[in-house]
Amino acid sequence: MINTIIDINADVGEGIGNEKELMPYISSCNIACGGHTGDFDTMRKVVELAIKHHLKIGAHPSFPDTKNFGRQVMEMSCVALYTSIREQIQKLVDVLNDLHKPLHHVKPHGALYNLAAVDEKTANVIIEVMKTSMSQTKLYVPYDSVISHLALKNNIPIVYEVFADRNYNDDLTLVSRSESNAIINDADVMFEHLSTMFFKGKVKTVSNNYKTIKAETFCIHGDNPKSVTLLKTLLNRLKLEGISVR
Repeated sequence: MINTIIDINADVGEGIGNEKELMPYISSCNIACGGHTGDFDTMRKVVELAIKHHLKIGAHPSFPDTKNFGRQVMEMSCVALYTSIREQIQKLVDVLNDLHKPLHHVKPHGALYNLAAVDEKTANVIIEVMKTSMSQTKLYVPYDSVISHLALKNNIPIVYEVFADRNYNDDLTLVSRSESNAIINDADVMFEHLSTMFFKGKVKTVSNNYKTIKAETFCIHGDNPKSVTLLKTLLNRLKLEGISVR
């Protein structure tokens, strides 16, 4: 039996209200901090729960677009985007400082995450935020993305993130949520998906090709109605393989 450890993260504080059910099954969390949703009260409540469950706590900044939940690209100047991202992260840092806890990582949300993976201008804005105020904070990034290369070039510590509950295209982008096969809702399929990425360093794409990928943290979206059930089943399967989450 293999004895190893993996990190599973989830996006929380997004108004679903399932953090109490999710947190026993994850090891790091990404807290919405006002861009797509979230306010001081939700951040404080979720941070307190994360502390209780000994989770690594991260900020989940977005395009400032509550109407579209941060899932559409916004046309913004670099200065305006920089200011927004920095202010969002600072809101969570203020909560963490009050509770004497550090910010472990930053993970952009939705359209901002996807755009920074392929667009150098957007990625540079995020890198500049990280450089000026969070030199020790990790950045969750997709493998072989524009933002991952820029982060390494600028000595920003990174963690390669993959998605346990999302399917991939051949170029390692996520299948659009508008497609019927975007989301994985079967626990057995999810386990095989995760295992292939973690142990083989490959991801099976929707074209049935296998592409090289590096996986250091696995995301399961907290807004999936089946997320808690999927996590419970997934962790049972991982335990049988000698894999623990922490």
